Amino acid sequence: MKKLQSISLVLGAFLLGAFVSLQIPAFAQKSARTDGLPVEDLRVFAEVFNAVKQGYVEPIDDKKMISNAISGMLSNLDPHSAYLDAESFKELQVGTQGEFGGLGIEVGMEDGLVKVVSPIEDTPAYRAGVQTGDLIFKLDDTLVKGMTLNDAVKKMRGKPKTQIRISIFRKGEPQPIELTLTREVIKVQSVKSKLVEPGYGWVRITQFQENTLVSLNRHLTELYRQGALKGLVLDLRNDPGGLLTGAVGVSAAFLPPGIQVVSTDGRASDTKQEYLAAPQDYSRSREDPLKSLPAGVKSVPLVVLVNSGSASASEIVAGALQDHKRAVIMGTQTFGKGSVQTILPLPGNAAIKLTTARYYTPSGRSIQAKGIVPDIVVEEGNRRGASLREADLQGHLENDRDPSAGKEPAKPAEGSKPATPVGKDDAKAVEDEAPPARLEYASATDVQFQQALNLLKGLQIIQGNK
Repeated sequence: MKKLQSISLVLGAFLLGAFVSLQIPAFAQKSARTDGLPVEDLRVFAEVFNAVKQGYVEPIDDKKMISNAISGMLSNLDPHSAYLDAESFKELQVGTQGEFGGLGIEVGMEDGLVKVVSPIEDTPAYRAGVQTGDLIFKLDDTLVKGMTLNDAVKKMRGKPKTQIRISIFRKGEPQPIELTLTREVIKVQSVKSKLVEPGYGWVRITQFQENTLVSLNRHLTELYRQGALKGLVLDLRNDPGGLLTGAVGVSAAFLPPGIQVVSTDGRASDTKQEYLAAPQDYSRSREDPLKSLPAGVKSVPLVVLVNSGSASASEIVAGALQDHKRAVIMGTQTFGKGSVQTILPLPGNAAIKLTTARYYTPSGRSIQAKGIVPDIVVEEGNRRGASLREADLQGHLENDRDPSAGKEPAKPAEGSKPATPVGKDDAKAVEDEAPPARLEYASATDVQFQQALNLLKGLQIIQGNK
């Protein structure tokens, strides 16, 4: 039986809003193997440990020293490997259910500051106007510089209805921005949908959670109750990822049964896996959550919307549907998170999150540090805020099948339309104006969605002013 492995979002379990599937191996058996341990180096470690314990200016708890050493070892591997203390491990497990406490932002570290990867919809951070690319340099009266990402996230979390003041550097703003946010229990609605007009539907997946497949089934069934669909838009924009089983299942909803969705490969033999559009690869129960899907879902014309905020599990879905030519991928290049993280529990209710493999699309492409390049490139119009991608993260894994990935602009997918920005002539005006209102997905002002709808209707894609 395949072990459950994790596809973490953007920066993994430390992030506010990270969702990861859990692999629970027999850790004691693995840890008992001591072949090849660098004994001399471990003696040096023991000497350093003893020197700190005996001579540091203040006494330090042994357990804290060991935890710090483990944390440092993992954090220097890649941006997604990490040590999870008991509290962080518990939050990760709760987070897979789509409910957690905090502000509602996915974050990483850059130059010692907390960098916002993306605010999550309908959360305190989102409503307060926190933007992708913002650098948080102070939490209440505490400077972030010198904190670990884990410590910063812990400080941002807290009891609902309590407040925290965050200070932000934002590109293009001459003065720091100070916001006071009230913490909430964040309940993320995994799937949203609506019938845009007769015959045309829109389904958005915000994150891949334990209930995503059941919810997707319900939303698609409701759309088809209103009449057969002539076209469907699957919106994965700003979806940072989540459970691998969710990604496989969402792909399976639109693909023929038994076809490959994704494969993984790493050094250990149990990381070499193939995941198919089959219940045994996406369902954790005996009941297939997609069993009652309307038959038309398998053949309805499909456009998938992606952008730089589409990561990990989102990229698995986009890559599978693109490789099997089941859908047209539209939007902008995705994040490029193509690695698998495995959760290894430790004594004391702690755990480590270790990058154990890379994943590959059905045609064998690695998405790592490259992402999915859309078949039709449609820019996001007057969108403001920096685009952050995997290739921008310090210490990111290289793409083992495309060494140039992340080092130069990605080439458009074969047969793709040219990347002509929509509204490019208004760029100067945008610089002089206040930031636009938040995008309302699947609205008349949502340029990418309107282009997807035009494509489904067989209309010519508008590529800007001619």
